[in-house]
Amino acid sequence: MPCLKMFASHCIVQAEEADLETILELQRLAYQSEARLLNDFSIPPLMQTLEEMKEELRNGVFLKAVDAGGRIVGSVRGTLRGDTLLIGKLMVHPECQGNGLGSRLLQEQEKSCPAPRLELFTSSKSLGNLCLYERNGYTRCAEKAVSPALTLIFLEKKPSHPASAQNPV
Repeated sequence: MPCLKMFASHCIVQAEEADLETILELQRLAYQSEARLLNDFSIPPLMQTLEEMKEELRNGVFLKAVDAGGRIVGSVRGTLRGDTLLIGKLMVHPECQGNGLGSRLLQEQEKSCPAPRLELFTSSKSLGNLCLYERNGYTRCAEKAVSPALTLIFLEKKPSHPASAQNPV
């Protein structure tokens, strides 16, 4: 598969079914910090099955970041619902965090599907995620209390040039 975008030593491409076991392992590793923050190790990213992930692959745009050695070090998913691209499970291997790879994955996902509105969510306790999303032009649009200990913050972005005017994945 051709590289969609090359950044330093990382290539961002569409994920394939053969990648899913590795991405699921990465997801379980990357979401440990979120689970510790929430003091809840039963959060959906840690409980997701391979079959559920295959369904996400069939129903959306699933990107991966691969390093120069061929190792999958990041991933993000997007699903078009109406006029909104729902972006989820943005993750970067803990060893690769803090170098802009999360922002690059997010930006490539934004370009992957024509949509006048982008939406994602994170925990109100995930200050690093909130900063990342706000730095990338997202604004808070809603909150949802899931439990006394967990509030989700929904963020949206309305691109001035929807992805349809760019080169989609």
